[in-house]
Amino acid sequence: MGTLIGISLLSLIFLGVPIAYALGLTSVIVIFEMGMPSFLKIIPQRIFAGIDLFPLMAMPFYIFAGEIMNETKITDRLVAFANLLVGHLKGGLAQVNVVVSILFAGLTGAAVSDTAALGSMLIPAMEKDGYDTEFSAAITAASSIIGPTIPPSIIMVVYGSIMQVSIAGLFAAGIIPGLIIGIVLMVMNRFIAKKRDYPQKESQLEFKKVIFGFKDALLALVLPLIILGGILFGIFTPTEAGAVAVIYGLFLGFAVYRNLKLKDLWRLMYNTARTTGMVFIIIATASVLSWFIASEQIPESIASLILNISNNRFVVLTLINVMLLVVGMFMDITAALIMLGPIFAPLAISVGVDPLHFGFIMVLSLNIGLMTPPLGACLYVACGIADLKIEQISKGIWPFIIAEVLILFLVSFIPAISMFLPKLLGFG
Repeated sequence: MGTLIGISLLSLIFLGVPIAYALGLTSVIVIFEMGMPSFLKIIPQRIFAGIDLFPLMAMPFYIFAGEIMNETKITDRLVAFANLLVGHLKGGLAQVNVVVSILFAGLTGAAVSDTAALGSMLIPAMEKDGYDTEFSAAITAASSIIGPTIPPSIIMVVYGSIMQVSIAGLFAAGIIPGLIIGIVLMVMNRFIAKKRDYPQKESQLEFKKVIFGFKDALLALVLPLIILGGILFGIFTPTEAGAVAVIYGLFLGFAVYRNLKLKDLWRLMYNTARTTGMVFIIIATASVLSWFIASEQIPESIASLILNISNNRFVVLTLINVMLLVVGMFMDITAALIMLGPIFAPLAISVGVDPLHFGFIMVLSLNIGLMTPPLGACLYVACGIADLKIEQISKGIWPFIIAEVLILFLVSFIPAISMFLPKLLGFG
């Protein structure tokens, strides 16, 4: 049965069937293969049960907050501030690209949003300044996964909701690894810029300009502190934090920057509803297929297969990470989390991995899939902005993929990197 599920799902995906419908159709195929058409009545029940989770209410709030932040041009202020901080370095705009992704991560929590918002601004600017188009698009896609790694993160909300793991703990786990990814990308930018002789501004870091830029971006920079501080110190839940982010964004747009109009809200709410609906359909149909996977005891079979190879924690984590990286190349991250979380999490826990630690490992490994050929979503967004083919951007992104995969294994094998803050705050 596991073989049938895998073949059916992959065949539908490669035929171009949207992932949500591919998951649903695979469930129907499984039902008829089992010779149990009466099981069709289970599908509506599982669809409802899959999205009937209170923590998932946080998702539309964070998506709506991201829409508001983009509409109020907060991105422009963050780019200007980052340019004052690192624009004078070798390969300055590439460094700005990474720093803004770190700052932007605290606002949207979605890699594709990061790529679209920052890429549309920075890729043309980098090209104009003398950077190769392939490199400009590659660093934009590579830095975008910092968005769902540093909290708030929509994908962490999904995992925490489905697997009953502390969402606040996952948020705390992502801070240090996200910053490490940013630092490593900046170091790589430095070497690549020097090798290819990318431009460097003659101006130096000016303290007064940084102070003025900080003041201009301060209200945007405060939002992540409000969200994280409120969640990590127990002032409000992740869902309530999303609502606070929306209210704060509306306050900035209407009262402070005054570049948000009432007529804009309908369009922003429509975009939010559309995005939320797309994700929820995937969650719902994936939960149906997950039920059949569990009923056929496929998780136990996979666990036995891996444990027969080795029960060493490092070997098991290596095998799981490799499988997740491969899956991330082809499958939607939300569907992969829902389907594979119940399979791999118990296996990892059985060899001594903390549930919170494994949750973050899974999120990070699938995030890397967003920037990995052939079907990484962030790659396609960057290609669209830069007018490139997937083959062209793939050449430039592989060094960054290798670096981030190495960070993934470092985080996997040294739990303290991601678990230090959760334990400090009482989540681990």
